[in-house]
Amino acid sequence: MSLPAVLATATALALAGCDRTPAGVVLRIDDPQVLAKGQAIYGAQCASCHGAKLEGQPNWRYRDASGRLPAPPHDATGHTWHHPDQVLFDLVKYGVARTANMPDYVSSMPAYEQTLSDAEIVAVLSWIKAQWPDNIRRKQEEVDAAARRQAKS
Repeated sequence: MSLPAVLATATALALAGCDRTPAGVVLRIDDPQVLAKGQAIYGAQCASCHGAKLEGQPNWRYRDASGRLPAPPHDATGHTWHHPDQVLFDLVKYGVARTANMPDYVSSMPAYEQTLSDAEIVAVLSWIKAQWPDNIRRKQEEVDAAARRQAKS
């Protein structure tokens, strides 16, 4: 898949969650207990694909032989921080196809709806967000705030 096609998919994902009423997802990057829980869950559920250091899989922007995109990084080099908190939550809980309203989209990313509780998903995402440099975290918070404003209008 070409870089423009990947960017178009990423844009579709970002916009997919922006027209919803926020369900009140609040990431808790300042709560040490939540972060410890999130780190443990990330290690058990996410690190095998997204990397122990959030580095993702090689060539994550390009489809592999099976036609699927490798797991993207969740560090500052990836696109995770380009999405509002609610979209990130929905991606983990419901998977890519349902979140992006693209029923035929094939992804290796499982839906964790039956595996993790909402609080566990919030913990994982909180831990991921807490790893980002301050400037990236601020940019993501601006994206999140804009999505919340748009959802209210």
